[in-house]
Amino acid sequence: MPKRQFRKSVASLRDQIEKHYQKITDEKAKESPDLNLIAYWEKEINGLKKSLARAEKRLKRGQ
Repeated sequence: MPKRQFRKSVASLRDQIEKHYQKITDEKAKESPDLNLIAYWEKEINGLKKSLARAEKRLKRGQ
């Protein structure tokens, strides 16, 4: 995969992580937040962070 594609992937993953954090913030601001939904988004964030780390590592290696 070319570097351009990895850069695009890294940007996309960062954007998704930010969106999930915003969803969590919005949900916590509600009068009765859905804790299961928050837990789900936190799991998603952990997975996205792992994917981001792999993509950044490959980008640094130049593959």
